[in-house]
Amino acid sequence: MAGRVDLDGNPIKPITICMIGAGGFIGSHLCEKLMSETPHKVLAVDVYSDKIKHLLEPATLPWADRIQFHRINIKNDSRLEGLIKMADLTINLAAICTPADYNTRPLDTIYSNFIDALPVVKYCSENGKRLIHFSTCEVYGKTIGAFLPKDSPLRQDPAYYVLKEDTSPCIFGSIEKQRWSYACAKQLIERLVYAEGAENGLEFTIVRPFNWIGPRMDFIPGIDGPSEGVPRVLACFSNNLLRREPLKLVDGGESQRTFIYIKDAIEAVLLMIENPARANGHIFNVGNPNNEVTVRQLAEMMTQVYSKVSGESSIETPTIDVSSKEFYGEGYDDSDKRIPDMTIINRQLGWNPKTSLWDLLESTLTYQHRTYAEAVKQAMSKTTAN
Repeated sequence: MAGRVDLDGNPIKPITICMIGAGGFIGSHLCEKLMSETPHKVLAVDVYSDKIKHLLEPATLPWADRIQFHRINIKNDSRLEGLIKMADLTINLAAICTPADYNTRPLDTIYSNFIDALPVVKYCSENGKRLIHFSTCEVYGKTIGAFLPKDSPLRQDPAYYVLKEDTSPCIFGSIEKQRWSYACAKQLIERLVYAEGAENGLEFTIVRPFNWIGPRMDFIPGIDGPSEGVPRVLACFSNNLLRREPLKLVDGGESQRTFIYIKDAIEAVLLMIENPARANGHIFNVGNPNNEVTVRQLAEMMTQVYSKVSGESSIETPTIDVSSKEFYGEGYDDSDKRIPDMTIINRQLGWNPKTSLWDLLESTLTYQHRTYAEAVKQAMSKTTAN
């Protein structure tokens, strides 16, 4: 760790980071990276610590004095401002970000992503602290291309579906489509962060993740999450594969997505942390435009990869089609295609993602098979016995 320098050749000074949502998927990988590769300290704030337990215990770990866990619900805890004051940088990862909740729990979704984030922004601004705020690629909503006639040749023009931080409009569905409650709340907090920067000099960076994938992501229903819940697409498919059930394709699985490996994405975040002069005032897409597939293609690929890592043959009917109303409930709507433009992050931080879709799926499914397969089998045998 000695002699580490930033992108401009300046020595990197150790800093203290208040990380809100440190116990989640992204937070756990970021904490690992910070502990193993940097001298920085982390004040880890969350209500759960399961995913970072391996970093907190035993107390003899080489970084034990550099990470402290604070069990705090940011909705109503006065200790939060004190922790932000103690830190040089605050990273806010806290959010409800499961699509099934946008429809069924729109109030919780709006409160969690806008109201609960307000004090964090305010404390950073008032105390002159730098903020890295995690937003979402959902803020772009639908692409301009989605509104073109189905047979229009313009649909092939990247200008109509590649998403740029500084020029792409944010287009949402109508108000009764509650699926956009999340995107709208996230967009408004972005606008507030940006306004604090413009009016009060807040030093900020906004991150827009495009489907970050890897070990410890999301939850497997009934195993490490609620049995009634519906996680995001990749964990939904993993759950089906572990249970040897057909993968459910919502509305034919025609939506297109790009996926990026969590370890590639965390490299980008570390560059933001350690290069404030290049990152402040910027919004960054963090995704992998090379890993673009339709949800149907993703299902086919995951079925192949899972057969390889588990040694089990595929089931006879690997996929079934379901309607979005049946799967998500009334008021669902979707964005058609989300491809991140990488110009700004490449220019500012020289960052590019490396891992192919096949490799990131293999890494994730190997972890899930190793971690959950036995638990899923036991859960299923209990259900059968009852």
